[in-house]
Amino acid sequence: MAEAPQTPHRRARVAIPAVIAGGVSALLLAFSMTPTFAQLTAAIANSTNNAGTGTLIMEEKNAAGTVTCLSTDGGSVITNSATCATINKYGGDLAMVSGETVTTTITIKNVGTAPAAAFSLTPSPCTQSGGVTGSATDLCTKTTVTITGTGTAGAKPVYSGTALALGTGGAIDVLAKLLQAQATIEPGATVSFTIAVKTGASTTDLGNTYQGLKISQPLSWTFTA
Repeated sequence: MAEAPQTPHRRARVAIPAVIAGGVSALLLAFSMTPTFAQLTAAIANSTNNAGTGTLIMEEKNAAGTVTCLSTDGGSVITNSATCATINKYGGDLAMVSGETVTTTITIKNVGTAPAAAFSLTPSPCTQSGGVTGSATDLCTKTTVTITGTGTAGAKPVYSGTALALGTGGAIDVLAKLLQAQATIEPGATVSFTIAVKTGASTTDLGNTYQGLKISQPLSWTFTA
């Protein structure tokens, strides 16, 4: 039996899907041939990010620079406190006469890596000993101590008075008295001190009752970060 001829309406229904399929294929081909544009980027990688603690170490030297004491001499930076018996702040002259003055110069330096926000001097009580022939008991009152410091603000008085009063007055704020132009003692900074000790107010002040006597007075310097 012969196939019935297609009508124009049927031919149109068959052609439409073919056209659609062809259009989709052409569109996909067009997209596949379109150039791909790269995305713009910028980046920074921080490879070194560290934090840590500094050190606060005090160094004391005599005037000649031949004797050095460190706060770590007591064992380590953990204790960071030491006794320096090799630098005598009062000169160590045990043959002074009435009215005589002995002057000693020292330097205190921050050899750590952290600045010192506070700097203090704490004197211990003055004690008298001896008595080979002397019977006087007030040599601490008859001995005057004058401490002058030189820092960023120049030479400034730190203390002036009797050794007895020095030992009972408590800690001295060195920064407040000496370093007005500087809020801290930076690493590497040095402060020099001149300590003048005078026995008796005049050459006739101390008589025979003061012979063979001596005073002792420890001084403690402290940095605080």
